Amino acid sequence: MNEELSYILVTPYTIAKSRTGGVISRLLSRLDLELVGAQMFAPTKEFAEKYAEIIRTSGTFTRQLTGELLSNYVLENFSPSTRRHRVLLMLFRGENATRKLSDIAGAIYPENRGLESITGETIRDTYADLIMDPEDPNKVRYFEPAVLTPRNQETALKTMRLFADFIKDEPTVIENMVYKNPQKIERTLVIIKPDNWRYASSRPGTIIDMFSRTGLRVISVKVHRMSVAEALEFYGPVKNVLRDKLAPVFGQKASEVLEREFNMEISDQTLRFLTESFGVEYAEDQFDQIIEFMSGRKSKDVPVDELNQPGSVKCMALVYEGENAVQRIREVLGPTDPTKAPGGTVRREFGQDVMVNTAHASDAPDSAEREMKVIKIQSNNCHQILDAYLKSVEG
Repeated sequence: MNEELSYILVTPYTIAKSRTGGVISRLLSRLDLELVGAQMFAPTKEFAEKYAEIIRTSGTFTRQLTGELLSNYVLENFSPSTRRHRVLLMLFRGENATRKLSDIAGAIYPENRGLESITGETIRDTYADLIMDPEDPNKVRYFEPAVLTPRNQETALKTMRLFADFIKDEPTVIENMVYKNPQKIERTLVIIKPDNWRYASSRPGTIIDMFSRTGLRVISVKVHRMSVAEALEFYGPVKNVLRDKLAPVFGQKASEVLEREFNMEISDQTLRFLTESFGVEYAEDQFDQIIEFMSGRKSKDVPVDELNQPGSVKCMALVYEGENAVQRIREVLGPTDPTKAPGGTVRREFGQDVMVNTAHASDAPDSAEREMKVIKIQSNNCHQILDAYLKSVEG
């Protein structure tokens, strides 16, 4: 099996136009590749020049002008203007990853994707533009490729080495915006939970697309496998809430079952005992199920020396920034119980129950700050993934 690591870069324009979710939906639902990493970064002029040169000299295009067109695009759109621009790097692993990503990205020139042949199957069919000058068929008036990806593995290796060297020292949360009212600006954390990643699906991208209606800016993206230790810390504040909320309810339910079974009335003293024993134990079991759901492992079965190991299930963390970010995201997300969520919200569309409810969003700016620290949003493993793969193929 020819297993490869390759990438898709989502361009600054595609990100700014909130088309990232649609791109991710197409990638995840149409490919048998695994998304193993994602990182948003802001290129420098030097990075753009090096990347453009690799594209220009790759010699992999059927038309010579294509390389020049893409190279010039990178120079003009990746280089900083008044500020550095956001680019999203996504790493995919699998058999013939480079070819498959190139195929799903689609062709550049109109003879390869003219109106009559556009089917909407590729990313560029849907999101790219190439407008030629009607008076000069060799002159391009407007060009937006939507995404960039290598056409062969040789080019992939060159560009991935460039990426690995660049992002290792770059911040993983992009701070490139000056706001008129900075005191109103909030950051909030969204986690697209493991139930969305069990099989190839457009759901993660669709959820991101739904959050885009808030008009908030995505400033960080991370593919993450939450350890048991992280899950315990992340959901720690929930434990006492579950105990206070669930213990009385299930103590009362246990009492009712016993009364029916034995045809007797349960005293207040016994009810308190059932609440403090069975009710508390039930609440703690629900908490343990949350930890298992988010990390893929039962906390009680994990040895102490393995608590900090990455979990067996995947999620995606995104940081959104803007005015009233917490409230705006939670309005689109919907309440914890999907059955009580309004139509059009994320949890109403995709949630199953109060635990398998498809996504998490911070409930306050302070909570967002704490949660981002728990999952180490300032640290991203894309550099390590790239470096390890490049070392393996370079010998």
